[in-house]
Amino acid sequence: MENIATGIDIGSRTTKIVSIDRNGIRSSQLFETGHNPASLVKKALEDLQAGTVVATGYGRKLAQSIAGGTVVTEIRACAKGISALFPEAVAAVDIGGQDAKAIALGNHGAFDSFEMNDRCAAGTGRFLEVMAKTLGYPLEEFGGEALSADSPVMVNSMCTVFAESEVISMISRGEERRRIALGLHMSIAKRTAAMTSRVYSGGPVAFAGGVARNECIVKLLGEELNRELLLPEAPSLTVAYGAALIGLENHNKQ
Repeated sequence: MENIATGIDIGSRTTKIVSIDRNGIRSSQLFETGHNPASLVKKALEDLQAGTVVATGYGRKLAQSIAGGTVVTEIRACAKGISALFPEAVAAVDIGGQDAKAIALGNHGAFDSFEMNDRCAAGTGRFLEVMAKTLGYPLEEFGGEALSADSPVMVNSMCTVFAESEVISMISRGEERRRIALGLHMSIAKRTAAMTSRVYSGGPVAFAGGVARNECIVKLLGEELNRELLLPEAPSLTVAYGAALIGLENHNKQ
């Protein structure tokens, strides 16, 4: 059988599927997880020669029940994917729809330690979605609008519910939307940098996950960590890619 591996990352907001062989990526897919991810994953796999399957993400057990294979944690898959893309990286930050992670990378795609915020949506993709909507910006324009502000208006709460209420109050007082947006982005960057500092003491840092597409977060987080961040070409696919790499290694060991 041809040496093929597929990583399936079912996240809280989006599902990612990456298929690879020894020559690199064969195909990739990204779609909204929705209320029935099982049917979407089955459909996505219909015309795909999956080979060895490794599932990860919130829905990894569901993916395994559909496609078989093994499961790994997002931490391990992210570490593997980042290390393959950026061998020089000593740490990785991964911010997705509902959680944020900071990972100290080890040798050969392993990890030494990690910190994770998964108890609330503060500073995650969901938080940004709610804040963008509250301020009347399309999500894809939110970071750019924040960067255009001349100064920030800081938001005290990072709880999504309380922050939304605080932002609405600021708007009603006549605060400029872009300044509020910049303040929100700065709060996320500072929170993420503080989490990262608990596993990181210096060196190249890579940034993965859907929030890595937000140019303002990339800039501000880089400033907080005092370095330019390494960005994958497709940051949302990094964890699925890492899972596929683990699958390829497992196949080669058989």
